[in-house]
Amino acid sequence: MRIYFVGSHATGKTTMTRWVSRRYGLPMITEVARAVLAELEIDLDSLRTDMERVSDYQRRVFERQIAIEKLQEKGFVSDRAFDNLAYAAEHALALGEIMSGQSGEEVRHYMEWVAEGVVFFVRPHRSLLREDGVRAGVDWDSVVRIDGMVKLLLEQFRIPYLPIDTPSMQERVRAVEFVLGRLGLQQAVIEHAPPQRNIVTLVKRS
Repeated sequence: MRIYFVGSHATGKTTMTRWVSRRYGLPMITEVARAVLAELEIDLDSLRTDMERVSDYQRRVFERQIAIEKLQEKGFVSDRAFDNLAYAAEHALALGEIMSGQSGEEVRHYMEWVAEGVVFFVRPHRSLLREDGVRAGVDWDSVVRIDGMVKLLLEQFRIPYLPIDTPSMQERVRAVEFVLGRLGLQQAVIEHAPPQRNIVTLVKRS
């Protein structure tokens, strides 16, 4: 069982990912962008002013996401998938390289891999806007642009998805529960269970 919450920043994807991880006992993939920032030993200001660095960063985040997913043998829930391609188009010059040649084949295979999972497309709402410390330009126009790019990628690669349009956490939970329940996913017994570990921390720096 591979579950993805895709969409722009500041939409509540990570909150939903944590809830599914606890509720169903699935490993959680998150913090990929922050981990790559730390490894490159750069900050947001550097990314905003150095196009070579931001291109390298976006490429590494996408590659890291794929690598971490492939390590999971029993399923996972992730607060992103190919979302990084949308950010590469918005902030970097690397998208053309990522989408062409051998890299392009890898992108196509990854999109097919994602399409075999369960994809929830979390849509933006002004009430959810907040600075997340990683993504540059956390404002409404930026959020809407990334949302549109993610939707374009979903449609372009024919990835089936369920849109989550409401900002209400209760309604989001009900929608996700309904889908996962119909797929036969059983809720985990959470009494006295240890907290889920962020599986990004299990990947050593190369």
